[in-house]
Amino acid sequence: MTGLLGPAEIRELAARLGVTPTKKLGQNFVHDPNTVRRIVTTAGLTPDDVALEVGPGLGSLTLALLPVAAHVHAVELDPALAAALPETAARFAGEAAGRLTVHPADALRVTAADLADPAPTALVANLPYNVAVPVVLHLLAELPTLRHGLVMVQKEVADRLVAGPGSKVYGIPSVKLAWYARSRAAGKVPPNVFWPVPNVDSGLVAFTRREPPRPDVPRQAVFAVVDAAFAQRRKTLRAALAGWAGGADRAAAALAAAGVDPSARGESLTVEQFAAIAASAPGGSVAEQ
Repeated sequence: MTGLLGPAEIRELAARLGVTPTKKLGQNFVHDPNTVRRIVTTAGLTPDDVALEVGPGLGSLTLALLPVAAHVHAVELDPALAAALPETAARFAGEAAGRLTVHPADALRVTAADLADPAPTALVANLPYNVAVPVVLHLLAELPTLRHGLVMVQKEVADRLVAGPGSKVYGIPSVKLAWYARSRAAGKVPPNVFWPVPNVDSGLVAFTRREPPRPDVPRQAVFAVVDAAFAQRRKTLRAALAGWAGGADRAAAALAAAGVDPSARGESLTVEQFAAIAASAPGGSVAEQ
């Protein structure tokens, strides 16, 4: 059975490696075995899943993933941590350590080719707070093989990711994640399971990939509308989309063609409605975006 890292093991590993968690890299290491067990259980991995972990750090979650996944890709930006992870896996995971591939890389720059053998099917990660949303959206765009996932992020970010239209925290991350997947809140994680202890709670977000709501409309075109709508979220869509459409009247015409009230605001629209607006763009607007 795989051993897991508790507070003593985390401190010992960090001291041996000369590692001090940094805010720059958003490092907060999980030292509670029950928390990583809960994450892996909630992720619902099957024996044929290939897990992708971003920011494995000292290996707490990695060790819990290795016995239950067919393979684990671990993407780690910190060179010292990336170099040490295979040894930690060999020490604590036994034969399951052979299922691990460590990628010393920036998760915002990894490509499908980097992670092709075998291709990841599930994202399971304790994501660095400062890049959580860009990482999730980049990986969903870059890795069509990702079918589902569970990520731990700052609670405030978790709330934004799963928010629906009409919510006060509904915004760009909510809509863009909804383009790729159905998501749900999967629980809260207290600060005391981390070292160092953050001053905020964390939240779990589960997602399952779905087909885009409008496969006939380019994702980039839809996201351009979303960005414009929320850049000036207090304005009506007629005003907020004026720059995107080439004028307020052209924005109003596109909104009317999409069946959207020009006096509405972005926080009231579904991802399907944003896609309809993109599809109704005035001549040339979609291509230019």
